[in-house]
Amino acid sequence: MKLESFFHLIKSNDRHLPRFIQRLLRKKIAMVCILALVVLYTCGIFAECVSPYGYTDQDYSSILQSPNSDHWAGTDRTGRDVLTRTLWGVQNTLILTVVAMLTGGLVIGLTLGLVAGYMGGKTDGVIMRVGEVFASFPDILLVIILAATLRPRILELARWLEDTTALEGIVRTGVVDYFVVSFALVAFGWVGMARLVRGQILALRETDYIQAARAIGASTKRILFMHLLPNCISVIVVTVSMGMGALTGTEIVLSWLGLGIQPPRPSLGTMLLGAGNIGTLRDTPWELLVPGLAAFIMVVAWNLLGDALSDALNPRTR
Repeated sequence: MKLESFFHLIKSNDRHLPRFIQRLLRKKIAMVCILALVVLYTCGIFAECVSPYGYTDQDYSSILQSPNSDHWAGTDRTGRDVLTRTLWGVQNTLILTVVAMLTGGLVIGLTLGLVAGYMGGKTDGVIMRVGEVFASFPDILLVIILAATLRPRILELARWLEDTTALEGIVRTGVVDYFVVSFALVAFGWVGMARLVRGQILALRETDYIQAARAIGASTKRILFMHLLPNCISVIVVTVSMGMGALTGTEIVLSWLGLGIQPPRPSLGTMLLGAGNIGTLRDTPWELLVPGLAAFIMVVAWNLLGDALSDALNPRTR
């Protein structure tokens, strides 16, 4: 089925869907972005099944081999399959960004934004001042500082646990790297969400239906999560979509700087660093272009999807 026929089929069968979904389905760019993210992330999640190779498997007879039927994206300087390592890098990026968004953006940012906007006064002042302290640093600089200072200490703690307890292989499994990168991403990921949600709550808390809920004795918890939160969903959805793009880019930069996921587990940042020179681009361009294309698709797709969601959820746009 051609792409045009696919979009026509969608338009002809969306009459019973919610209005914003109908409008989203009519945006070709949104559908392309969703399809690209689903395909890329699915291949990353099931990388072990998709590729016949392991991310550490080396074939010394196929070093720097160009793309062929055995290695669709070629091999690197140690004979490892580039496509396999790219898919595992996508998997690592997905895990880290989803964890950071769920804990930092939604759990922490959403909760603090609701509380600050509804309670006001000193509570609002304290939460927003803490947020301003975090926001006063450039995001990437704050993440680099946290990752660089935390990793040696957490690594030392993990090795101490290995020596004093029956737990073995903590460092080798990469748990330390996942924890450090996730914590660094969470540390700055909550501020933007908290500010946006707080602004929405400040505008909504004095409306008639909230006053009525207070008058009939509704609890603060019920007002926050049953009356105010549903009216912030559009802002939350758009913020999450664009935030995922920002977190993806930040995680890749961290790995590129050597502060992210450490070898032997592959990451897109370390792959781009290893292939980031003119000689590689001239002689073996697949080493750089394949992971670079995966990173480009994820960042751009999330941002374009955020723009499409913003239009679809805005009743003033058509």
